[in-house]
Amino acid sequence: MILFDRFTVIAGPCLLEEDALNLEVGQVLARLSNELDLPLMFKASFDKANRSRLDSTRGPGLEKGLQQLARVRDATGLALLTDVHEPEQADRAARVVDVLQVPAFLSRQTDLVVAAGQTGKAVNIKKGQWMAPEDMAAAVDKARKAGATEVAVTERGAAFGYGDLIVDMRSFARIRGACNCSAIFDGTHSVQRPGRKSGSSGGDPEHIPALVRAAVAAGCDGLFLEVHPRPEAAPSDATNMLRLDQLSALLEEVLAIRHNLAATRTAAHGTTTTAPD
Repeated sequence: MILFDRFTVIAGPCLLEEDALNLEVGQVLARLSNELDLPLMFKASFDKANRSRLDSTRGPGLEKGLQQLARVRDATGLALLTDVHEPEQADRAARVVDVLQVPAFLSRQTDLVVAAGQTGKAVNIKKGQWMAPEDMAAAVDKARKAGATEVAVTERGAAFGYGDLIVDMRSFARIRGACNCSAIFDGTHSVQRPGRKSGSSGGDPEHIPALVRAAVAAGCDGLFLEVHPRPEAAPSDATNMLRLDQLSALLEEVLAIRHNLAATRTAAHGTTTTAPD
């Protein structure tokens, strides 16, 4: 299965919740994928091992979480992505999901990246908030040499001082040039405000659409968006998720930007083409 050969949107809640909510999100994604002729992939975590506080919700765990993900796949037909935090989780998760994701904080953990690659599945590596785009080339190389069929790198902003993340729109071209892989934009984690909410991460979700539009215009190869029907009730990342009912309009804007860019290039080069995949 080739997953990143055309513009793709990875979307879903931060944490797996009850089946009803997981399926509610998955069914909306499947409908939008058909209506917009746009590949959408369902993402959700079975465990959030990097929560700021000891008492924060972690998720359903590996076994129950994979069962929940399988039910979303069976009900919607969507491809699946989930993140792994320990090498031992990679093989088990790969039996259910299509893409294994390496979290940003673990992007230099060789054993984890290699274990994900050894499954033979596609691997999405989040760029560490302290890393330059070119620094990701070594992580991509680890995954490829281990056997990953595809590798993508996701830009989620760079740390700026103690409480902000800044997205450098040059990053997408730099990732492609250094890593020879798809460069995805995480439009929701990029608006996090680390440590700003009583020791947990806060966020500014009102800036998600502007950053997404800018990243698409700058040439990213896909999007990563955490979405939820009721973000204020979400057990994780409540302050930086996109409300599910806002996703359709944003994706229509994304497709319009890509169409206009393709038309501009066509006019400039005097050739006939369609919008890029």
